[in-house]
Amino acid sequence: MTFPRFIPLAAMSLGAASFALASDARAQSVTNVQFVNGIAIDGASPDLSVGSAFDRRLGFFSDLYYDQSRGEWWGLSDRGPGGGSLSYDTRVQRFSITYNQNTGSISDFQVLQTVKFMTQGVPLNGLGPNPTSVLGNALDPEGFVINPTTGTFLVSDEYGPSLYEFDRNGELLRRFTTPPNLIPRSSGTSVPNFGGNAGNDAGKSSNRGFEGLAISPDGKFAYAMLQSGMLDEGAGTGIFARIVKYDIASGTAVGQYAYQMQGAGQGRGISALVALGNDKFLVLERNNRGIGVGATLNTADKAVYEIDLTGATDISAISLANGVLPVNVTTVLKGNKVIDLDANTLAALGNRSPEKWEGLAIGPRLNNGLYLMLAGTDNDYSVTQNQTGVQFDVWFNFADADPFASSIQCPIGEIVGCTSALTANHALLPGVLHAYTADINGYVSTVPEPSTVALLAVGLALVGLGAGRKRRATLS
Repeated sequence: MTFPRFIPLAAMSLGAASFALASDARAQSVTNVQFVNGIAIDGASPDLSVGSAFDRRLGFFSDLYYDQSRGEWWGLSDRGPGGGSLSYDTRVQRFSITYNQNTGSISDFQVLQTVKFMTQGVPLNGLGPNPTSVLGNALDPEGFVINPTTGTFLVSDEYGPSLYEFDRNGELLRRFTTPPNLIPRSSGTSVPNFGGNAGNDAGKSSNRGFEGLAISPDGKFAYAMLQSGMLDEGAGTGIFARIVKYDIASGTAVGQYAYQMQGAGQGRGISALVALGNDKFLVLERNNRGIGVGATLNTADKAVYEIDLTGATDISAISLANGVLPVNVTTVLKGNKVIDLDANTLAALGNRSPEKWEGLAIGPRLNNGLYLMLAGTDNDYSVTQNQTGVQFDVWFNFADADPFASSIQCPIGEIVGCTSALTANHALLPGVLHAYTADINGYVSTVPEPSTVALLAVGLALVGLGAGRKRRATLS
């Protein structure tokens, strides 16, 4: 078993220890990335909530996060099946996997805890805002991190776009302030429509809100990233997505930066943002092709890039009108492709790339000095809808030439009354996890909570970090 990397603290004060860890957050590069293996998780798997089997159907990896100070993996479920048309209490899952300390290979996925997001005991729900001019308790969670200094959850949302903070029981603590230029609205009346694009000509595009979320190693700043261009900045044909820097203490935005995507079209956008160090990140960028519910099969394109915000122009007060970059605006520095997520496939999906790679996280350090990284998919609960809005489960035979084109639709939660007879070869769309190893030069993970540092300082780190949690590793 490995533990988070910490500078020896025996002779340090708490303040000096925190400074030493925070000031060393200077990751320079991610190299030597190697695919290790992948696992497919049954699309009918339940979480640990209560209710019907369908309500408990596990929502897979809209985001992934590894809590270095606790050794815990978290996987975020999105707004639920039906794309905001079915009632669903939003939630996040703590899970475990077995990983090989020498190779990084993974197996044996298990859900350990299901935490629902609540406000004063009332669940935040994935249903679209109603009325559409008021967010209310509507939540479409897409990004998840844990504040290392408080242990609280930060969750980014597509409806607002919004950023929220929850305690570890899922109770809402506060809503961060969304910059006015991001709010979906009519530029003539300033009336927002959070439920769709109707009447809007400015702000984020529908279902294109805060998709990525990262936190600085010292826990001072959160970075929320729009999925693609805003309505007044090119929308579907725009190639610039905004990264918004939040001061966590005040809950307000202190900067916005332009990230240039590889292109536009095919639903291209970003799906995850992971901090490597202060101002340095990994970005998962993808199109909407591949094995998925309603997806076109061919020309899948999913990749991870390294980026650096140092030197990028703050565009908080600058418009990229019609998606055109103004003169003298410097975009986020974008490096080479770090991971080609389409390069390795699983037999369980017919050796084809999944459509929705949405989760990415840096995990523990292995015996060989490399880091384990996980990438995960969102399977949309294996649910789609017909032209009249009726929702159906989608069953695939992954041996078929185009598994979605030949898929069978069944009433939600049923295996009778389907469009065709199901066979033993049919399955709901699984969730997928890929394991990679990588050399991350200069990487220092998030600063541990003060209580954890204090334990380390008196030599009780192993007890404090190891107690009360389930984590498995193998040495064979």
